[in-house]
Amino acid sequence: VLAGYNGTIFAYGQTGSGKTFTITGGAERYSDRGIIPRTLSYIFDQLQKDSSKVYTTHVSYLEIYNECGYDLLDPRHEASRLEDLPKVTIMEDPDQNIHLKNLSLQQATNEEEALNLLFLGDTNRMIAETPINQASTRSHCIFTIHISSKEPGSATIRRSKLHLVDLAGSERVAKTGVGGHLLTEAKYINLSLHYLEQVIIALAEKNRSHIPYRNSMMTSVLRDSLGGNCMTTMIATLSIDKRNIDESISTCRFAQRVALIKNEAVLNEEIDPRLMIVQLKKEIQELKDELALVTGKQRTSELSQEELLQLDELIETFLEDNDPDSTLDVGADMRKIKYCFVHVKKLINHSKISDKKLLSQHISEEKDTNKEAGEELKKLKELLQQRDNEINILVNILKKEKKKAQGALFQLNAASAGSTILEQ
Repeated sequence: VLAGYNGTIFAYGQTGSGKTFTITGGAERYSDRGIIPRTLSYIFDQLQKDSSKVYTTHVSYLEIYNECGYDLLDPRHEASRLEDLPKVTIMEDPDQNIHLKNLSLQQATNEEEALNLLFLGDTNRMIAETPINQASTRSHCIFTIHISSKEPGSATIRRSKLHLVDLAGSERVAKTGVGGHLLTEAKYINLSLHYLEQVIIALAEKNRSHIPYRNSMMTSVLRDSLGGNCMTTMIATLSIDKRNIDESISTCRFAQRVALIKNEAVLNEEIDPRLMIVQLKKEIQELKDELALVTGKQRTSELSQEELLQLDELIETFLEDNDPDSTLDVGADMRKIKYCFVHVKKLINHSKISDKKLLSQHISEEKDTNKEAGEELKKLKELLQQRDNEINILVNILKKEKKKAQGALFQLNAASAGSTILEQ
């Protein structure tokens, strides 16, 4: 955990076989300290010795009782009963990482503070008397030490956590001879331990694609510890009494299955973006100073007006030169090179735009000419139509006149014929 890997130590066994004594220890003698106090002592001792890194330590204490999570380190200290403690719920992010809502993280700067937090949590724990054990813990408890370390001046942070898990007693309900409230507790305990066993069995089988972590709260919380990014150790506690031989054998079988699981523990490192920004700014300044030493002049991010004019002239000369071997040399300065590219791009775009304008102008002129020609044609057609109409009217008049003349001539002829007859 000090090196940046996650770790889990969990104790499993029947009631009265010594799980809580192993994990938290006895209260009477100092030599009876359990794994949690010894771990805290070791960790803070190592942190004091190592001055090369800056360490921060936080502690959380979660209790799972009847499939409900409770925060044993309630910062308000208002709880008189377990039900008054803040309820912890499980949240899952898109990457399937588990987050515990309402579980407080208490900072512990030294061993004494951490032990006080442990004792506070232990006083809130659910304990009841069963026929097998006078002070049987009726819940699963997970004491977690979170350590983050950082080297001074480095942007890399290492975060690791150590789960120390005290499971509730596993035994057959019929054997304990309990009823009522204790029976409900025992059912929940056995159910969650059954789900834990299912997860262990699924992990031990090579070809299993689905691992039933979500079946119980405890397996969800310990998801990373079982078959994940964690170094996990199990302590199997056995009762040496002859009556408990069956329980002892089943505990050993469970331990055997756990031993088959292979976890992939990786170093938990991440980069702090704020520190990274500071580092990069510093690096940029150092590079600028180095450039100033090499070139003999201080370099700013902007080019001076004089330099810009000089570059414009160079570009102009380069573009006007018809020699295919001519080059545009502005020196090893990225700012100048970038400026040249931008300037040339502008010129090309400008020429393209002007070409487009000319083309569009030409097209519009053609359109105008066509329009005018069309209008003139229309006028001529109208005039032609008008003349046609006029000619038609004149023709009709002539026809009428012709008819009249013919009629008059006929009458005249008739009259002259009549006079001849009279004469005869």
